[in-house]
Amino acid sequence: MLWFAVWFVLVVGTLVGAFFLARSLWRSAKALLAELERLGDVLDRLAERADALAATAGTTPAPAVLDDPAPARARLAAAQVARAARRARRAERHEAAYRRWWSFVR
Repeated sequence: MLWFAVWFVLVVGTLVGAFFLARSLWRSAKALLAELERLGDVLDRLAERADALAATAGTTPAPAVLDDPAPARARLAAAQVARAARRARRAERHEAAYRRWWSFVR
């Protein structure tokens, strides 16, 4: 009689555990299907966006015709002057930072 009770408790416990496991798996499967449905929607929007971008990327800008090189040379010279000015300002900032650092070290 005692063995019958032990086995009965073991079988009932196993069935209860199987129920909770099956319920957890069912909920996980439902959540997975919901996410897969959402993924399908996102992929549809992505495909539409990719098509729109591909359509706009198909147009190439017209090349600039530079009959007179003087304006191009002037723009290049202005860019070089601006670049040199930026380089000088950056060097001044670095020197100031180095002086501050050395004032802390000494």
